[in-house]
Amino acid sequence: MRKTYLFAGASSAIAVETAKLLQAEGHTVIGLSTKPDHAIYDEWHQVEGYDFGKFPALTQAIDGLVYFPGTINLKPFARLSEADFNRDLSINALGAVAFAQAYLGNLKQSEHASIVFISTVAVGTGLPFHASISLAKGALEGLTKALAAELAPAIRVNCIAPSLVNTPLGEKFINTPEKTEQMQKRNPLRKVGEAIDVAQAVAFLLSEKSAWISGQIMAVDGGMGTIKN
Repeated sequence: MRKTYLFAGASSAIAVETAKLLQAEGHTVIGLSTKPDHAIYDEWHQVEGYDFGKFPALTQAIDGLVYFPGTINLKPFARLSEADFNRDLSINALGAVAFAQAYLGNLKQSEHASIVFISTVAVGTGLPFHASISLAKGALEGLTKALAAELAPAIRVNCIAPSLVNTPLGEKFINTPEKTEQMQKRNPLRKVGEAIDVAQAVAFLLSEKSAWISGQIMAVDGGMGTIKN
């Protein structure tokens, strides 16, 4: 069955890889982004920001939402400002709230609807210099479970928690061979993730292959959150 999916932060590397996977299966993918048009999408809307009241109105049924926007703002706790915390919380959590609220009516038109959020391994693991992003993504994981309970059984809600992924957002951490090697050594599978690794998990959680999965935080992190070696 051909389905329609809507992505926020659609210009991100993971979003693009996910869109390709879904389109290869015959589905329609609509992109929302603060950036200009990305050619691969079936429909594109440029937005001012991921804020309440700033999402375009859509009338069609939507089978799945994915919220991709995120930040990597790593600083010692003492150096994090109120503005840092507010920005990370706004982009990572409050934007997701606004996005889900904006299209809840469209999701209710679908017989098999799904929402997917993107968190980080840092929430469940505890990593230095991650106070702001962990606070924001921790709120997102709480939202995932609350919405999964509230929207069941009609709409499933899940979240993916990746480790470092080789995307423009994480590039500064692996932009030399030495940095890449260091990050690989920290991971139990000795690997920095690729966009496709997360994209495949997103596509799975959107699909009916995951029809009995909701309220979960899925680790896609090479074992970093659970394995020590």
